[in-house]
Amino acid sequence: MDTKPLTVDGYLYAVPTPGTRPGTAHFELISSPTDDPEDDRVFSCTTEESRIANALLPEIQPGDLLHVSGTLVQPSDTGEAAQLTVDALEVLATAPARALQEMVLDRYGDYVVVFDADTDTVPVFTALGQWVGLADNPDAITTLIDIHERVNGGDA
Repeated sequence: MDTKPLTVDGYLYAVPTPGTRPGTAHFELISSPTDDPEDDRVFSCTTEESRIANALLPEIQPGDLLHVSGTLVQPSDTGEAAQLTVDALEVLATAPARALQEMVLDRYGDYVVVFDADTDTVPVFTALGQWVGLADNPDAITTLIDIHERVNGGDA
């Protein structure tokens, strides 16, 4: 496994998601050494730094320009994204404000959902930021929440 320290500037591709443990997060960063889309490189990023995860999840939005440092693990298969474990993160520039019609946060009791006009799928989190799952469409949200409550004893 080839690892090396790396610092890179890139744009946040999608809404970051909580990791499998509290204080962790996953996100994708798109970086390009030129303005040509063919040169774009996608980094699949994770962080185990709770201060970074706590900033990523509620504050940083897709399109924000980020400066990240960490350890890069090159994939064994050329079709896979490089894995970057992020130890430091700085927001260089925020994305132009997306029209509010495009993304809407909504509460379902102790749960938060993110409606995005560009997709039918709906990410579902607890109000404390724990990942619940991805509903295939808005009609599947309550089913996903019911399953989560049955599995976790009703605690959100």
